[in-house]
Amino acid sequence: MKKQTTSNRLKQIMSDRNLRQVDILEMCKPYCNKYDIKLGRNDLSQYVTGKVEPGQKKLTVLGMALNVSEAWLMGFDVPMERTAFKDVPKNFHSSFDSVNDFKIVYDKSKLHGNRLLNSIIENAEQLNNDNRKSLYEYSQNLLSNQRMEEALQADAAQARTDITISKGADTSDDDIMSAEDF
Repeated sequence: MKKQTTSNRLKQIMSDRNLRQVDILEMCKPYCNKYDIKLGRNDLSQYVTGKVEPGQKKLTVLGMALNVSEAWLMGFDVPMERTAFKDVPKNFHSSFDSVNDFKIVYDKSKLHGNRLLNSIIENAEQLNNDNRKSLYEYSQNLLSNQRMEEALQADAAQARTDITISKGADTSDDDIMSAEDF
């Protein structure tokens, strides 16, 4: 639920950290250059006064520069801290031969909750359109496989409830392949 405005949040950061608008602009420069986003004095001034709300790209740049979450900066009642990706293992971005390989790396990592999802999204944003299409198709295949596995799991054989097995009866599954008459 939104409780504050971006204007209030920017004013709060400026007050808490003793920053001026020009300081924030300087902090944003590396991110603006990296992502080719123009953030000028007029833009920031209008955000601080509340005349205009920043768009997603400029909000992301501000969040990165100020090291706060975009949702918090937008005024939502969420933690101020930005998710850190320092726990991502170095080989995380390598290709995986299978989903199990991916799961093993994930289980060994310190990633939890949305950190993994954010890392995947961050990687996807850096892909060209052809690779994004491949990623989308791969994720659709994974989702389809997951749904099939869940459906098959529900249909898997369960213990029989329609018969009574007497005590002492051998209920082990003998290997029929080793039978002499096979």
